[in-house]
Amino acid sequence: MGTHERWTRLLEILGDRGRIEVGEAVELLSVSAATVRRDMDELASQQLLVRTRGGAVLSGVAYDLPLRYKTARRADEKLRIAKAAAALIPPGAVVGLNGGTTTSEVARELATRADLAEHNNGTALTVVTNAINIANELAVRPYVKTVVTGGVARPNSYELTGPLATMVLQGISLDYAILGVNAVDPKNGAATHDEGEASANRAMAERADKVIIVADATKIGRRAFAQVCAVHEFAVLITDKEAPEEIIEQLVAQGTEVHCV
Repeated sequence: MGTHERWTRLLEILGDRGRIEVGEAVELLSVSAATVRRDMDELASQQLLVRTRGGAVLSGVAYDLPLRYKTARRADEKLRIAKAAAALIPPGAVVGLNGGTTTSEVARELATRADLAEHNNGTALTVVTNAINIANELAVRPYVKTVVTGGVARPNSYELTGPLATMVLQGISLDYAILGVNAVDPKNGAATHDEGEASANRAMAERADKVIIVADATKIGRRAFAQVCAVHEFAVLITDKEAPEEIIEQLVAQGTEVHCV
């Protein structure tokens, strides 16, 4: 288990339990006590947990881990989801991408698609994004026209949010919006933890002809604080094969096209 994967797991355990002792972490992570203490000290220095005598307790940001600590979690599933989503986008399309680990993978898949890279007549794809890490990755691709919204950057997701982001999104038209979310529920739709992100993502969804939700199985059947869009407002859900069957059946019954990859 690599360092970042270990940190992610430690923060996930804290998110579930609220506190953890060094001895418990040693058992759960299969590493030495010295390694656990070093990890806890490093995460405490980044204000992601609070050290206690013999362990650590939950910090206010642990429920919504920064993007750099989410990348190792279910990486294989997210890559399969990203490949499936990118394959749905035809050359010449205008695509909206919000922030997140899965959408970042979608951006990489789009950026490296041979049919787009070999395009010789100017722009092969237009990507509109409010995620500064995605914009940074796509800006070096001459065949991708990259449009970035304004807004205030959230350090956890690298997403630009607020009135500036919403204003830009309300003035454009998208063929597709590919959105990563924190939760997908048959009753409450697609949602995220932060209301600012949800507002920008909702604006992107409203301007798209077709909304595609990308979310691994851990997000399916969950609820989150702020709704992005209702079930009838997204056409496609791409998830992995571990998604709960009963939830998938309920989504399909409401007219959602579901791909389990």
